[in-house]
Amino acid sequence: MEICKIMTKGDSILNQALSEIGGKGLFTKELDVALLDKSVDICVHSMKDVPTWLPDGTILPCNLIREETNDVFISKKYKTIKDLPNGSVIGSASLRRQAQLLAMNPTLQVVNFRGNVQTRLKKIENGVVDATLLALAGLKRLGMTDVVSTSQTITWDEMLPAVAQGAIGIQCRSDDAQALKYLAALNHAPTKAAVDCERAFLAELDGNGRTPIAG
Repeated sequence: MEICKIMTKGDSILNQALSEIGGKGLFTKELDVALLDKSVDICVHSMKDVPTWLPDGTILPCNLIREETNDVFISKKYKTIKDLPNGSVIGSASLRRQAQLLAMNPTLQVVNFRGNVQTRLKKIENGVVDATLLALAGLKRLGMTDVVSTSQTITWDEMLPAVAQGAIGIQCRSDDAQALKYLAALNHAPTKAAVDCERAFLAELDGNGRTPIAG
């Protein structure tokens, strides 16, 4: 077995918001190409980054057991979102988070903020912005829950998560019987049922990474 690390445009173009350069598909296009030309047999995705449409010849039959879906508020200066003074600068590339933050306090300034978790936390440490928001699931999978203990885990009443947040999906070719057999054994049915429902909701609203949709 070989694990292939594929750099996508979504990973490499960090100075622009996803909504400006193509939306969610920027995290999956290179993986789709590798799957269809048989360079790889399966692709592992963070489901919140997967477009509602899949290329012909591919299928997403497997979701692993879901992590918590909440966002986490992280700041050196303030413990909760409500503690932020007017005019505070929040780093986030998410239109969903931006819309909900500005609904709480229209004076907040939300600036583009991308890169891996370590990069974002370093920017917080260096005072580039006053605060940021990250997915709790990502922090837990990276073993970085010590960050959570000093921050605020945001409830759904305060901020709704992204559709399919906290879920990992595995994609394969639709005619690959062997991969489908293996993935069936890994699938967590309750997670897949929830993710399928949420993605159907997103598709109905034409969610494409350029609209602030949560669920």
